[in-house]
Amino acid sequence: MLSNAIAALLNNCLVFEQHCQLCGQRPCASGVCAACVAALAPPAVTRCPVCAAAAASSLVPCGHCLRAAPAFARLHAAYGYDYPLDGLIGACKYGRQPALQGALASLLRQQLQSTPQRPEIDLVVAVPLAPARLAERGFNLPDALAQAVAATIGGRIAHDLCVRKRNTAPQAALDRRQRLRNVRDAFCVKRRCDGLSIAIVDDVATTGATLDALAKALQKAGAKRVEAWVLARASDHKI
Repeated sequence: MLSNAIAALLNNCLVFEQHCQLCGQRPCASGVCAACVAALAPPAVTRCPVCAAAAASSLVPCGHCLRAAPAFARLHAAYGYDYPLDGLIGACKYGRQPALQGALASLLRQQLQSTPQRPEIDLVVAVPLAPARLAERGFNLPDALAQAVAATIGGRIAHDLCVRKRNTAPQAALDRRQRLRNVRDAFCVKRRCDGLSIAIVDDVATTGATLDALAKALQKAGAKRVEAWVLARASDHKI
């Protein structure tokens, strides 16, 4: 209660007034102002019902999913990975600005609140970083996003359920086939999760290879259903 009172005091105090992380102009308590949130609304494009990539139909899986269905049942993407959100995510992860995690988690939470149908979830798991990369960066953005997902759709955060066994090469410079090979068997699940519905959370999905690899590990550990939730989905020209 005391922390809530302090937060309210800071948010309403002119000395500590926060401004939007995107436009830098409008005061806001959540990190991103309402006008910028509205501008970030997902584009009205048809998306694959499985992987959320731009597709010809929202009823039939795209060609990639028909050829090799991912282990996750469905990928939910709040936004497209486009300007200016891509810059904000990059500044947070690679620009050593961990304070931006709150603004990005708030964006995801606001979008999730408008989602009409949400699956029943038992556990929420953030895609883990390898220990060496976590030590280098000092934080893992998916952890903050997973908190937003759990607070909005329900489910208990499982902080220590999954680990990344090796420090995989960065996915950004790899093509689809290389991405799949890069993360194959990269994850380990530390205990059984028989019959559970699990949401795995990441910041950006491009090919979905990382999410697929983690979903496979969870299924081997007994998960009944795995859903994937991301803040941003890269468009086809970035895959």
